[in-house]
Amino acid sequence: MLNATFDFDTVEDETPSATGVALDLAQLGAESSARARIYRVLAGVFVEEPSIEFLSTMGNAAWLRSLEQVGVKFESDFLDTDLHTLADVLACEYATLFASSGGFPPVESVRLTGRFKQDPHYQIAALYQRLGFAQSKGRFEVFADQLGLELMFVAEMLERCAQAAAANDLAAYRQHDKEIRRFWSLHLGRWVRGYSGLISRASNHSFYREMARFLHGFASEEIAAMGLTRLEDLDQGQLVIPKSEITLEFNPDEPICGECPSGAAERMQAPGQGRVIPITPIPAQVSDLAF
Repeated sequence: MLNATFDFDTVEDETPSATGVALDLAQLGAESSARARIYRVLAGVFVEEPSIEFLSTMGNAAWLRSLEQVGVKFESDFLDTDLHTLADVLACEYATLFASSGGFPPVESVRLTGRFKQDPHYQIAALYQRLGFAQSKGRFEVFADQLGLELMFVAEMLERCAQAAAANDLAAYRQHDKEIRRFWSLHLGRWVRGYSGLISRASNHSFYREMARFLHGFASEEIAAMGLTRLEDLDQGQLVIPKSEITLEFNPDEPICGECPSGAAERMQAPGQGRVIPITPIPAQVSDLAF
């Protein structure tokens, strides 16, 4: 089990009882910190192309042994490749999987609606602002609902849980924990399992294949630990996401074609049509235009 291997236990739905609250909070704080570390690692995998420093950390022997204990094992394409070559290879793999035409962008709006910057993007951006988070630019601009940022947000909230536990502030701990559960219910839990399954199938390199498998297992355990087992995965690992309809605002008082006031514009008969299209006269000289 992931929680045993990476040194954190299941967080139960029940609030710690009044007796022994200090002990429970200390344990929950330690669990929160341990979970946050895993979220940060997974965020680093998906937020952008891996740097040499990140890959060096991922190649740590102790970390590799921990991954192997949960069935995640990199192949020779990762283990037997020097860091500079590996960084170049994975940059190409990242672009192919996540940034190229025909790839699978790790963005909630895309996975659920087929378009960038839809409702999930604006909902999450507003959530970041409400909770006092400011998105800083990395090597590239990243959408608010990008997978790496969503995972990083949960890691930050878990750090807040750990800080509240260290201060014996049960009310603050419960509030931060509630925000995490709500975020999983409204966002991560709706797409991350299906998406990680898709990436594990589509990857050519063992690094992304195995980390996608790790994300799937970790997400499943987090969902179970938070008591969100009825949460439906809407992504389903689809290869092609149908584009959702775009809602346009319409002003019923705005004149439609052919209803302009008489004499306001010249009129032209559309070829083969019975429609009358108003054409605004074009100034005769460039000097007539105001800049």
